[in-house]
Amino acid sequence: MKTNPAQKPLPKWWDPDRIALLLPKLKARNQILSVIKDWFRKEGFIEVETPVLQESPGLEPHLLAFQTTLLEPFSASGSTMYLQSSPEYAMKKLLVAGMTKIFQVARCYRNAERSTVHHPEFTMLEWYRSDATWRQTANDTEALIKAAASATGRKEVKFKENLCDLGKPFNYLSVTEAFLKFAKIDLRLSLIDPHFPDGSKLAKMAKDSGIRIGNEDSWDVIFDRILIEKVEPKLGLGRGTVLHDYPLPLAALARGSPDDPCLAERFEVYMCGIELANGFGELSDPVEQRQRFEKDLTKKKALGMAVYPIDEDFLDALDVGMPSSSGVALGLDRLVMLMAGAKCIEDVIWAPVVTDS
Repeated sequence: MKTNPAQKPLPKWWDPDRIALLLPKLKARNQILSVIKDWFRKEGFIEVETPVLQESPGLEPHLLAFQTTLLEPFSASGSTMYLQSSPEYAMKKLLVAGMTKIFQVARCYRNAERSTVHHPEFTMLEWYRSDATWRQTANDTEALIKAAASATGRKEVKFKENLCDLGKPFNYLSVTEAFLKFAKIDLRLSLIDPHFPDGSKLAKMAKDSGIRIGNEDSWDVIFDRILIEKVEPKLGLGRGTVLHDYPLPLAALARGSPDDPCLAERFEVYMCGIELANGFGELSDPVEQRQRFEKDLTKKKALGMAVYPIDEDFLDALDVGMPSSSGVALGLDRLVMLMAGAKCIEDVIWAPVVTDS
């Protein structure tokens, strides 16, 4: 590890004093994981395991994946594979196979992501219910978070100066309501045609709200900037927040809302300004899903990001027929960080990913 000669080197992650200092938080991690698994079993879920190596790591526009080569015995050439960013595709294939209530604690990977609340290798808690609405899985999320709190004796959590009372019911707030409330922006004015959102109109509103916008910024980029600068810091303060009814252009793998063609059945859960979970009423139409994937690939190319293959096996599974379902992906490390009172995500990871450079 390179250091300034005038500075004292930082301790290794395995330094006995460091581990001793963090041990109460690491033990809290084990307690929380045990309580969460018990909760799922009592609810009739089956724990599953799917491969970390996948043919497609996901197609989110800003995703940078870890790539490797799978070599078969006696084969002259290998297959390009990726470390998963989520077990979503594989778990949905199990829904097609007839599973109805499944959960997984999965190791996931995203390159070029490291911060107080990000780590390149992280733990995702993901679960799916067939024949369930997104509201049911949002309720699951609240119940799980409060079960984790009971495991550590927490009645409230704090991150930086933000407090969240765990005894209060979660607040439900639509994305449109949140943009109006915290950014004074009427998002619907840019969604006259949800398939072709008006970036110039959103850019003008963002500038009027004091947000710096580049001349070439797309609608998606402007939306993210407003969300990050004006909205997210206000979510989950006082009590947990479920941010729901995302615009259709940001639906990812969520189905469209039956009540509004501009919106999708997507929600995110926040505490203390930190996103903990992302959930969908799941899209099951293979034709629409392919179109979504192709749009994401176009965005990745425009951003100059690495382009990954579409998981054709996943689309084949949707073509066979996935039941009406809803699912959630929850960042376990972030949840533990809040419940253990840690200041950084690495403080609740037993062996963080480090390099000597």
